[in-house]
Amino acid sequence: MKLPRLARRILAGLAVVVGLLALLVLALWIYFTPDHTRQDGIQYGTRNGTPLTLDVLRPKNPNGLGVAFMVSGGWKSKGPGETPAWMYAPVLRRGYTVFAICHVSQPKSSVQEIFEDVERGIRFVRHNASTYGIDPDRLGVIGGSAGGHLSLMLATRGGPGPVNAPDPIDRASSAVQAVAIFYPVTDLIDLGTSTENLHNGGPPKSFTKAFGPTVTNLVAWTNIGRALSPLYHVHTSQPPVLIYHGTADTLTPPEQSERFQKASQALGRTVEIVYHPGGKHGWLTMPLDVRHLAAWFDVHLKSKPPSNPR
Repeated sequence: MKLPRLARRILAGLAVVVGLLALLVLALWIYFTPDHTRQDGIQYGTRNGTPLTLDVLRPKNPNGLGVAFMVSGGWKSKGPGETPAWMYAPVLRRGYTVFAICHVSQPKSSVQEIFEDVERGIRFVRHNASTYGIDPDRLGVIGGSAGGHLSLMLATRGGPGPVNAPDPIDRASSAVQAVAIFYPVTDLIDLGTSTENLHNGGPPKSFTKAFGPTVTNLVAWTNIGRALSPLYHVHTSQPPVLIYHGTADTLTPPEQSERFQKASQALGRTVEIVYHPGGKHGWLTMPLDVRHLAAWFDVHLKSKPPSNPR
């Protein structure tokens, strides 16, 4: 039975649409699966008897520079090999060796300990830079939410370790030279309009246990929260920072990034904010935005002379 002309045209059109969708899916699959090798579960330290590990992802054509990825959301982390390459495919495609640094999740580790541990991770990478074929004086860092917070902590508080530390890794610097992140908390003392703010001067309501048992004492919390708030540690040699933030984020509202930007710019430091209209605490097209984060590293790592770690 011969189909009517209209039906044939509809079927032909559908075939074209299906073919185009198939090509789009194939193109996205190719883009988000860059050619690389990986080594998972490299131990960089211990925390209370638990190994601290990182994964190393090497691109096919490395450019001699490294980017650390803070594997942290809500200050909870993952295990070896659990961070897929598609998350930072644009970074790998541009030739950066990626170091996915994991930590012991809260509340088994406090956020204070977590920061110490990711500092150790950066020191480990820098100490072993020649092994990984990267420049130890040009390290970038990337992360989102808690990972963004830890990235800014490295940007503002990272620096050389004690010169008399028994372990040479601990003597290396934990500073980073460029930051590109998503929606960080920058001020734990003043959470502003965040839904985590109980307006009692205390820690974020959903994360009280993440900061240890003393945070119910508001005096103790003030000291802890200030020490862990990047806003209070901006400095004149701070690396350039790029922040992507959703305009509808109620967990860490854009004001958190804006206040950090204002304090940094007052010291002449570069902080750029890109707003995602209507974006909440995450949005579907974030993997595409990583392209711009990778481009940020091209500008501030690849094309810049090496800077001395702070």
